[in-house]
Amino acid sequence: MKIDIVSVFPEYFEVMNLSLMGKAQAKGLLEIKAHNLRDWTHDVHHSVDDTPVGGGAGMVMKPEVWSECLDELLGFSQPSGSPAPSGAPVLIFPNPSAPLFTQRDATELSHADHLLFGCGRYEGYDARIPDYYRAQGVDVREYSIGDYVLTGGELAACIIADSVVRIIPGAIGDEASALTDSFQDNLLAPPVYTR
Repeated sequence: MKIDIVSVFPEYFEVMNLSLMGKAQAKGLLEIKAHNLRDWTHDVHHSVDDTPVGGGAGMVMKPEVWSECLDELLGFSQPSGSPAPSGAPVLIFPNPSAPLFTQRDATELSHADHLLFGCGRYEGYDARIPDYYRAQGVDVREYSIGDYVLTGGELAACIIADSVVRIIPGAIGDEASALTDSFQDNLLAPPVYTR
């Protein structure tokens, strides 16, 4: 599986080189690359945000920067309005107002060849971004990891990726343990104890 992550803090994802995800990369089961959204800006300040329409507190991430970035990472070389290229990754935006991410979602995503995470910051990303890519035929998912707000989508992307990667065959030493985890078949695993 290939995982691309877009963030204004790409160094945040160095943690994904540890533990199970680090081992999965060493085995060749997983490739993770973090991209700095600011690399697709064109102004001297590398601005990725702007004031919200109608005023209010905070800033909103601009669709112009995201579209240049995502077009490149999704492999859109055709003019706007063309269908998504075959083999385009599943595009995932963590979002506190989206449907709750579940074990069923993790299992479904574990069958994908390529995931692309877009990590929002500030007051979030412009809502036109996921809408536009859905209209282009991209499989876009927005997920919440709980009823609370984080400073950005980075931690949520790590959590979603971790729950997906551990299901990939060969990622865990004892694959049977993933099949008996909590939430498999909508059940909770019982308490466990050492000998």
